[in-house]
Amino acid sequence: MFGKLTWDAIPWTHPIPLVAGIGAFGIVGAVVLFLIFKGYAPYLWREWMTSCDHKRIGVMYVLLAAVMILRGLTDAIMMRSQLAVAYKAPGYLPPDHYDQIFSAHGTIMILFMAMPFVIGLMNIALPLQLGVRDVAFPTLNNVSFWLTASGALLVNLSLLIGEFAKTGWLPYPPLSELTYSPGVGVDYYLWAVQIAGVGTLLSGINFVTTILKLRAPGMTLMRMPMFTWCSLVSVLLIVCAFPIFTATLALLILDRYLGFHFFTNEAGGNMMMFMNLVWAWGHPEVYILVMPAYGIYSEVVQTFSGKPLFGYRSMVIAAMAIGVLALLVWLHHFFTMGAGGDVNAFFGIMTTIIAVPTGVKMFNWLFTMYRGRIVFKTPMMWSLAFLFTFVIGGLTGVMMAVPPVDFMVHNSLFLIAHFHNVIIAGVVFAAFAGYTYWFPKAFGFCLDERWGKAAFWCWLVGFYLAFMPLYVMGLMGATRRMQHYDVAAWYPWMLIAESGIILV
Repeated sequence: MFGKLTWDAIPWTHPIPLVAGIGAFGIVGAVVLFLIFKGYAPYLWREWMTSCDHKRIGVMYVLLAAVMILRGLTDAIMMRSQLAVAYKAPGYLPPDHYDQIFSAHGTIMILFMAMPFVIGLMNIALPLQLGVRDVAFPTLNNVSFWLTASGALLVNLSLLIGEFAKTGWLPYPPLSELTYSPGVGVDYYLWAVQIAGVGTLLSGINFVTTILKLRAPGMTLMRMPMFTWCSLVSVLLIVCAFPIFTATLALLILDRYLGFHFFTNEAGGNMMMFMNLVWAWGHPEVYILVMPAYGIYSEVVQTFSGKPLFGYRSMVIAAMAIGVLALLVWLHHFFTMGAGGDVNAFFGIMTTIIAVPTGVKMFNWLFTMYRGRIVFKTPMMWSLAFLFTFVIGGLTGVMMAVPPVDFMVHNSLFLIAHFHNVIIAGVVFAAFAGYTYWFPKAFGFCLDERWGKAAFWCWLVGFYLAFMPLYVMGLMGATRRMQHYDVAAWYPWMLIAESGIILV
């Protein structure tokens, strides 16, 4: 990283990252050597790595997401285990390493697991639903994937060489400025996310063009499947929001490398501007992930209910309304930052209103199932679990849309529980449902139902055990990002949360 990396960047005196890093890269190296030795390398290069086929690129996206979810879950297990043993004790993770872990966990799970997963499912299903041979720009599709994969590689290199950012999953100034983070951690973050962000933006442009310009004859907009409609909203948000993120990180790069002062207190800089810009991307990002998930649930529910989707036109209107409102709610992420009563009131109202079209979708799915012949296959079970679980996350979101409530719980574990409640139930459950549902389209055979249902129950029970206690502890005053604690009332809840993450 521009001369900052030396031999001292390898954590010789820290056994956990050293052993984990050597083990992870050793496994990858062994797999590569095995493939070369067995003669598979030319086939993989020709048929997969350089392929422009949308289904194969979709499979590679999903494979990348699968690897990243293992890495992200490892971080989650380490954090929960630390807090389970850190009652009146330092635990096994030093604060410096713990900070890197929770930063990497958020970055990996959102940008390198959830994003590749939904884009991979789009690649597999969208051209088939539109009746076209491939996406609008097949070569660009391949480039987008490898940019995303390169960003993921950079994040994981920080496991062994240097360090990752200790700023949280979004690099807030002044902590991310050179004065407070002189090492390579924030640099890893900036370059990895910039590279992957360009890949995501190119994917967004590709899918917008595909949906609007390459539909089969007779496939009018109001005949498109609901997954295609929801994906259109998602990729339009990508095209609108990701340039903001790219520009914001570019300004932070200028601060760190060339002595600019966009986000410092010196020379007229403003840290609050970073908050506004990054969340002007960040909240649309939530809906970039959730909208394709809504489309997956729509496809699954109508298939396994044996009925057409109830209220198709209202679902389309609700999806577009969510897309517009998603751009008008970003400031609720920092109600506590002193923006003023009028500004907070506006964004609180907008945040409450965005729950309305989401509620419309909920009722449409319920009415689709009403008097249908429901078949409880694995994708349908994920969808039913979503309906119950997402409502809890949505209701807590409406609670925090009220600024005085947000003032009380903003920096607590209550917020962490809400966020995971929405993202896991809304996106991860949908990713698993879509993966199982469209697996035959990609590979020509079905997955085993017994293993699928076993995974479903482990995830569902594990999720409730892992995150419902966080609501309780948040209301009891437990703050986020803490490495140890001495409040006896929190300890039993920490143990329950630990059991949940192990079950997942």
